[in-house]
Amino acid sequence: MGVSQLEESSLLLDEKLLRFMDQLELLEEKRAALNSLIEQGWFSISKARYSMGNKHVSALQYASEIEPLVCVHARTLDSGEVDFCSERVKQKCSNEAGKDAKSIEDIGPQEEGVRRRIKPKKDTTEKEASEEASSEKAPEVTPVRKIEQNPQQDPLKWFGILVPQSLKQAQSSFRQVIELSAEIATLQTAVLNTRRELQHSMKNKHSLQEEALAAQLDQVAD
Repeated sequence: MGVSQLEESSLLLDEKLLRFMDQLELLEEKRAALNSLIEQGWFSISKARYSMGNKHVSALQYASEIEPLVCVHARTLDSGEVDFCSERVKQKCSNEAGKDAKSIEDIGPQEEGVRRRIKPKKDTTEKEASEEASSEKAPEVTPVRKIEQNPQQDPLKWFGILVPQSLKQAQSSFRQVIELSAEIATLQTAVLNTRRELQHSMKNKHSLQEEALAAQLDQVAD
């Protein structure tokens, strides 16, 4: 029984060790690709600055209000590992909000015009009630207009309409960096979990070896 358990633990240990080595090799490849993309992105930015000028490619061209176009989500799997994934934010939200704002603005004056026609036919109390209702509805339109003033756009347009190809290459490189960073973070958590399992299997194997050795000594003593 002890020998069979020892053989099973040895096989499991070998499998986990091979999986651990494969994960480390894949992690090293992805880190090398990440460093290469970062270097390529900064080199493309330097080329764009050389062609457009340092003042035209700097933080001075950033928008006054910046909203993220990419979000990173983390979820815990059933195995206990953490999975990181990047998701690009859709830019249709601002346009739809602008349409809603326009519809609200169109409805507002129509209601006010109808009330103005009815005013001479009603008492003074009804006039005061209509004025209070219109004053309460007025501030509801103002915060919606702010959405139209700050729509999401491509960050390349911060630097002009006709940007050089090198600046587009830099954007493409850094987009790949974001996606690759999420993959590397997921792989790192997998490596850490595999290392813990490997250490636990090694301890289990050592304990089984000690039990087998103690059983052999008892047999010799008898």
